[in-house]
Amino acid sequence: MTARATLGALSRALLLGGVAMTLGACSLFSSSNAPKPAPLENITPSLQARVAWEARVDSVKFPLTVTAVNDRFVVGGSDGVISAISAADGTTLWRADIGKGLSAGVGSDGRFAAAVTRDNELVVTEGDKMLWRKTLTTPVITSPFVAGERVFVLTLDRAVLAFDAADGRRLWELRRPGEPLTLQQAGVIGAYQNTLLVGQGSRLAGVDPTRGLLMWEATIANPRGTNEVERLADLVGPMARDNEVFCARAFQSAVACVNGERGNTIWTRNNAGLRGVGADATIVVGGDASDRLTAWGTRSGDVVWTADQFQNRKLSAPLVTDKSVIVGDSEGYVHFLSKDKGQTVQRLQTDSSGVAAAPVQLGGTVLIATRSGRLYALRQD
Repeated sequence: MTARATLGALSRALLLGGVAMTLGACSLFSSSNAPKPAPLENITPSLQARVAWEARVDSVKFPLTVTAVNDRFVVGGSDGVISAISAADGTTLWRADIGKGLSAGVGSDGRFAAAVTRDNELVVTEGDKMLWRKTLTTPVITSPFVAGERVFVLTLDRAVLAFDAADGRRLWELRRPGEPLTLQQAGVIGAYQNTLLVGQGSRLAGVDPTRGLLMWEATIANPRGTNEVERLADLVGPMARDNEVFCARAFQSAVACVNGERGNTIWTRNNAGLRGVGADATIVVGGDASDRLTAWGTRSGDVVWTADQFQNRKLSAPLVTDKSVIVGDSEGYVHFLSKDKGQTVQRLQTDSSGVAAAPVQLGGTVLIATRSGRLYALRQD
């Protein structure tokens, strides 16, 4: 791990005891000496893409995740207002003000919505109706996961808590032996059929959602290094899925794909990146610490292409669609790449505050959220 990568890991890490690690100013890593983003390349667009509608939430000052469910996107802003927005035309279907700013994105199954406030309260609504709120003892920066009338919460120390969505009863807690350090970055939580999938350290774990019992573990990375910082390899979101195959990134270590039914690792490749990955049936795409993108075969793990035209542009995690690979950057540009070669085939501009989260797709609509709280619905024609 390079000195720059080590600094990045340190600045994002917390001691499990809850004491934040901080670093003083260092001229070597000051903004004036940071690598400059690659200039925008000249392209001849070969893909038609447009903004279908726009909407707005409050600014985004937390690790944002947008949930796409049924016919809507569910998203929250820094002011603590949760909104369900129609994917068809951007109409606000309902809004719920939970009274406090958010520390993480919103999880929803279409009926219930769950979010965690900056005061570390888990709040659950049914549409715009407030159901319950409960104070948690450990910070949360990963969006809650809602399924099967349960709310699952992944805490900063990678413990998993399960609550009844209707009344807030705590159902179970899974707390594994922790790593000396854990990332202050959104982790991985999802599901395959009747198995809850959670990132715990450098492993993807399959958990029985009714009892909280560990069913299997699959290794994403084998942490290496001479100290705890260099061995930091938490799984970071978003996780990508194609049917029973789930692909994830271990921070600064590797990308791997796991069979969610059997619980075994299909392949793993060293790749020192900071963000999650995107995938479909053919390719898995992720960027390294310098924003060099790599596409691997979903089933084989073989390199399909690499793309270095976006170096140091602070890319979001990618979204792989049937027509292109889509990433946003810190200047608010949205880049579309060809799936077969990784060449830029289109570029659209949002606002200059920068793209705040991985693009999310629902049907033919791709939602882009920016730091200023503007939402752009894109369609590829």
